Amino acid sequence: MTTVTTRTVEYPADGLTMIGHLALPAGVDRRPAVLIGPEGMGLSDVERRRADALAELGYVALAFDLHGGRYVGDPEEMLARCMPLLADPDRMRDIGHAALDVLRAEPRTDPDRIAAIGYGTGGAIALELGRDSVNLQAIGTVNALTTGRPGEAARIRCPVWAGVGSEDPIMPAEQRDAFAAEMQAAGVDWRLMVYGGALHAFHHPPVDHAAPPGVGYHPQHAQRAWRDIVDLLADCLPVVE
Repeated sequence: MTTVTTRTVEYPADGLTMIGHLALPAGVDRRPAVLIGPEGMGLSDVERRRADALAELGYVALAFDLHGGRYVGDPEEMLARCMPLLADPDRMRDIGHAALDVLRAEPRTDPDRIAAIGYGTGGAIALELGRDSVNLQAIGTVNALTTGRPGEAARIRCPVWAGVGSEDPIMPAEQRDAFAAEMQAAGVDWRLMVYGGALHAFHHPPVDHAAPPGVGYHPQHAQRAWRDIVDLLADCLPVVE
């Protein structure tokens, strides 16, 4: 195992002081980098561990914040904050750009070799960065089959991989179809993986608070989705030692 260095980073976004988690691989050279967006509840140890895991693989990784250092475990409060956010592409882009600026400013980051991955709300933000013509090498999302404003998907300049549970009531079949139609019409290099029997947030280990209906952990598919994302990065953003 390589030595990973981690630290918290504070930065302004969405009228808040965000607190992200930065993980650096061993060495001093520039490396490809990955921006990681959390589920609507906000940044947790789940995303921090994923950033650390990517740093073990040789990436600079920044797990970004949504709620000014807060983890919003109450489902009603989370929805009250995230639903207006998801309806406002410009606000999502502002949050994403603020985090991306932090990642680009890190001396270990190769600014021309960055990917964005995300879960739920964080995945929607990753997609909006693509729709805003950001130079990304790959976008990977789980539970984030959001569609954008008409025509803007044509600005996406990289492959897009999306994963979703077949039984996800928040991202049902009609939402999958709409996302696929948008990507196809825009000429995006896209893939959609449907994980049989999985609910929304199937990748996220059980939490110790109430969860919205339709949410459930599926350990086998969680591991498969993570491998699929790592494979996406290896394909589009390989680490060259």
